[in-house]
Amino acid sequence: MNQTLLVELLTEELPPKALAKLGEAFAAGIVNGLKARDFLEADSVATSYASPRRLAVSITQVRATSPDKQIREKVLPVSVAMDANGNATPPLAKKLAALGFPDLQIADLERAPDGKADSFFYSYTASGTALAASLQIALEEAISKLPIPKVMSYQRPDGATVHFVRPVHSIIALHGAEIVPLAALGLTADSNTLGHRFLSAGSISIPHADHYASALAEQGKVIANVAQRKEKIRDALLAKANGDQVLMPESLLDEVSALVEWPVVYECHFEQEFLSVPQECLILTMQTNQKYFALTDAQGKLRSRFLIVSNLETATPEHIIQGNERVVRPRLSDAKFFFEQDKKKSLADRLPQLANVVYHNKLGSQAERTERVKTLAGKIAQLLSADVALAERGALLAKADLLTDMVGEFPELQGIMGTYYALHDGEHAEVAAAASEHYQPRFAGDNLPATATGTAVALADKLETLVGIWSIGLQPTGDKDPFALRRHALGILRMLVEKRLSISLQSLIAAAAQLFADNAQCKDPSVDVLNFLFDRLRGQLRERGFSQNEVEAVVAQNPDTLDNIVERLQAVQSFASLSESASLAAANKRITNILKKAEGTPGAVNASLLQEAAEQALYTAMGDVKPGVDAAYAAGDFTGALKTLAALREGVDAFFNDVMVNADDLALRNNRLALLAELHGMLNRVADISKLAA
Repeated sequence: MNQTLLVELLTEELPPKALAKLGEAFAAGIVNGLKARDFLEADSVATSYASPRRLAVSITQVRATSPDKQIREKVLPVSVAMDANGNATPPLAKKLAALGFPDLQIADLERAPDGKADSFFYSYTASGTALAASLQIALEEAISKLPIPKVMSYQRPDGATVHFVRPVHSIIALHGAEIVPLAALGLTADSNTLGHRFLSAGSISIPHADHYASALAEQGKVIANVAQRKEKIRDALLAKANGDQVLMPESLLDEVSALVEWPVVYECHFEQEFLSVPQECLILTMQTNQKYFALTDAQGKLRSRFLIVSNLETATPEHIIQGNERVVRPRLSDAKFFFEQDKKKSLADRLPQLANVVYHNKLGSQAERTERVKTLAGKIAQLLSADVALAERGALLAKADLLTDMVGEFPELQGIMGTYYALHDGEHAEVAAAASEHYQPRFAGDNLPATATGTAVALADKLETLVGIWSIGLQPTGDKDPFALRRHALGILRMLVEKRLSISLQSLIAAAAQLFADNAQCKDPSVDVLNFLFDRLRGQLRERGFSQNEVEAVVAQNPDTLDNIVERLQAVQSFASLSESASLAAANKRITNILKKAEGTPGAVNASLLQEAAEQALYTAMGDVKPGVDAAYAAGDFTGALKTLAALREGVDAFFNDVMVNADDLALRNNRLALLAELHGMLNRVADISKLAA
């Protein structure tokens, strides 16, 4: 009879950062083990449980016995199993005995083709196995494959040594209401567990596998499911916020969910004087060191109250609240002390110390790197018609906050603190902004620099890293990218595309490569870096919803500026929807191949040499549409330019039907090649539409 199966390991407190993965892996191990042994139905549903003191899984519709199976077993090749007289050989007798059928005769076996020769086969019905034996194996496999961060060795009361992530106190194995006789980790399975350490008393007996979660919640004050616990915490935080915004990153919610079994949210406060410290510092110390949830008002300004998630529900939480307020105060005092100390020394005064910070042994110190970024930022600012002096100053100070006490304590605040300290030092607002903006975008979907100075410094910083690291042979390989060059490349591309910067990509790479020209350990990587950027660009554009062929039509032309690449792609997309597009794309592909094989460079078209009606008609049609194409292209109306070209379809089709391009007369041949070359230029001005025919 099918019943719900429950398996639980009750442990000492498990490592919180690994809890979710341990729970998922434990459940998957049991499920996969039973599925492989045919104990699950197609509609069996598994639910994973993981709390600080337990890993468990329940699975519906689990069979008590696996079904009988029809098995067709290959025995031996006929040439081995039978001698020349047709009698059984000793190897056959040995094989049948090993299979558990010593009394079988040759007449009982099936002879069938097996590749190039015949073999003997035996078909039989194998009886199903009981759940206990298969679950024992599945449990052992699941335990052995757990992603345990660090295995502990501990002794059971009987002296046996056990290896597991934390000491295990009991095992539950229930199939419906029946205990499945299992043994693992020095323990024998039963139906008993423990609830919350402080909110429940004594052993809890689980009467039926279906009642596990409800019995734990009602009798044990334990929410066993990670996702349910997390959502209860989220809801409680929002309810306690009283209209304020709760800062609750998913990573913090995940970690706190792994620390409590019965979450309760309480409100705490800290002194108003700490709000004079940059709020990012206070928020980070509360989240990182104490696992607290900060609150802000609707405008994002930090409140002097915060929320904690406790594992203890009580009608008198004053001691819990006061204890947490007392614990957070020294942390906030440290942040205030670091901030006040750092302000005593300007960022500019810290610059000489960058010479003592190694960037890379082949690329010098952070001071040398800063000078390179400064030089490149000035050049980029000039190309952007931005203030060169501000860009150079921004680049010069951008890394100075790495030497501050605050960033030393909280590396996550680099750049953010640079902006605060630069403003305190009286630096220009854009110079201060560049300290944080030059790191942007830090990740996919992150904001781009808002200021021209920040943009120039961000481009310079990422280009210097990309080209410099590549120049010493440390480019990404496979999945390995220790210097995050892929992220730097994507950031460069996003700025060029989304901010519509009309800057030559090749000139940017060349300027960056020039920074390392005097370094004998560096080799110019410009070609490889450009190809790397185009590969990343292809991926970015596909993520925007453009097809591979559409992307290739534009990127295959190796565009040197990317400010209008999206408009070009949208034009290609619109053109591809026209009925004329397939024919023109195929024709363009044919023209490309013809011109590749032609010797020399075609000259101008001589109208007097156009003899066939089809070539004359095509030449006239090209002349008719050219003004419209030129005007649309000049206005940036790439869609209009491509749609205007659609009028050439009939003329192009007629040309290839009626005109022999490779005529015997050399003058005619060259003139027709010149006509095709002019047509090719018109068709490929916006994009290589032949790629649409690929």
